[in-house]
Amino acid sequence: MTQTEKLGIVVAGHGSRDPDAVREFEALVELVRARAPDDIVTHGYLEFSSPTIAEAVQTNLAAGTRQVAVVPGVLLAARHAKNDMPAEVQAMARDYPDIDFHFGAPMNLHPQLLQLAQERIVEAEATSPLTVRRSDTCLVLVGRGTTDPDANGEVAKLARMLEEGMGFGGVYVCYSGTATPLVADGLRAAARMGFQRLVVLPFFLFDGVLVKRIYAAADDLRAREPGLEVLKAGYFGVHSHVADVIIERAREAVAGRAAMNCSLCKYRVQIVGFEQQVGEPQQAHHLAVRGLLAQEPAVVAAPTYAPYEPHPIEAESFQIIAAGRDWSGFPESHMTILQRLVHTSGDFGAVDDMYFSPGAVENGILALLRCKRVLTDVTMVQTGLKRQLLETLGIDTWCGVHDRETHLMSAAEGITRSAAGIRRGWQKFGNDVVLSIGDAPTAIAEAVRLIRDHGWRPQLVIGLPVGFVGTRETKDELRRCLQVPRITNSGTRGGSPWAASVVNGLMIDALNQLAGYEAP
Repeated sequence: MTQTEKLGIVVAGHGSRDPDAVREFEALVELVRARAPDDIVTHGYLEFSSPTIAEAVQTNLAAGTRQVAVVPGVLLAARHAKNDMPAEVQAMARDYPDIDFHFGAPMNLHPQLLQLAQERIVEAEATSPLTVRRSDTCLVLVGRGTTDPDANGEVAKLARMLEEGMGFGGVYVCYSGTATPLVADGLRAAARMGFQRLVVLPFFLFDGVLVKRIYAAADDLRAREPGLEVLKAGYFGVHSHVADVIIERAREAVAGRAAMNCSLCKYRVQIVGFEQQVGEPQQAHHLAVRGLLAQEPAVVAAPTYAPYEPHPIEAESFQIIAAGRDWSGFPESHMTILQRLVHTSGDFGAVDDMYFSPGAVENGILALLRCKRVLTDVTMVQTGLKRQLLETLGIDTWCGVHDRETHLMSAAEGITRSAAGIRRGWQKFGNDVVLSIGDAPTAIAEAVRLIRDHGWRPQLVIGLPVGFVGTRETKDELRRCLQVPRITNSGTRGGSPWAASVVNGLMIDALNQLAGYEAP
């Protein structure tokens, strides 16, 4: 195909007796046409509706195309995509020997469709007045159901990927027909699993008779189980992600290539829940056990640690800070953190407004060594943490403020991204975190709400945002939050460098304790 020749794309739909399904399919074709303006896009149906696929090809050829990609407008490769549609393409290739025909792959579990499933789930959760952890939620994924076990297995695979990627406590897979368990049986079984909430997600492109039956079954379960929250997530529908996958499949067909299972490799593309692992370097993780069974048993020495060694300029700065004011009124256990705050702020008065709940420092040190995870409200706190200390102590950090799901939750729930990131941290990690907030008062407000209303118990909460809108008030609320150890201050001063400095101080004390070092 030359650059001046247009590609013909024929989107091959299944067809339906339900006018809603036909209307949505044709709206999707219009979206494909708008997003591929240089191509000739037509559509046809395998059954029930018109035009037929053959008629769609004829319309395409009449527009002057000499190369046609027929793309199944279906989610999975079952009988229609494996037999019926290819047979039609073969027949047309015989009828039009001068035309270059290509048959594309179905959409399958494309990363963009995983993102769309994530979006539909977050939208469904936002319709509830309740805040329920994902670990207390069961995702019920409903597939169409076919006689092809490969296609049915892909539904189960999607369920597993969403369970792990979004942190659901469990998943249950059922089908609208042909395969078992059927929807009603699946919903009853999921209801007996003891979860607080079910999210019912139809793995369907469009509305229609089957989707309406799925929603009716969910409504029936809700009426029979008033103590169980049942949320109905939307089907995929007319969405740019679906249109883009169809266009991509057409391009792949013409190029004679397919991504195969690499299309869902978490190191190649952003997969829901594993976005931060894209592009990770290939590193061997089994060197310590390679050939281990053939080796002589060896005595494993306990790890040894050296005390924290500051840079000479840093050491000189802390000598000046130590001599710069009377520190005798402060507890010795607070000293590393307080002097680091002076170093960060350049202000000896910064420490006068600080508040430490009883045992906060000791709890923080133990939590870093045991839980090994710091959750932050913004990336500026995360990047302010000393890399060498994190690596030496084996501590992971997590900040969700820029993640796709955080954006979805923020828009759906009407909360800030910082607050949504804190809520996601609660869902993902539970109590085994040190929480460090340095930017957003709304992050403190959300943390306090989850602590008071939903029993969240982070090992330590550091709340030191800066600003004038809500900052003073949320810090006061944190100070009165007796359920958790906390470090904060009064007033408007603070910021991400302050919150990072507190964690750095805790890590220095933790390392020195492991090294058996006592400050002079």
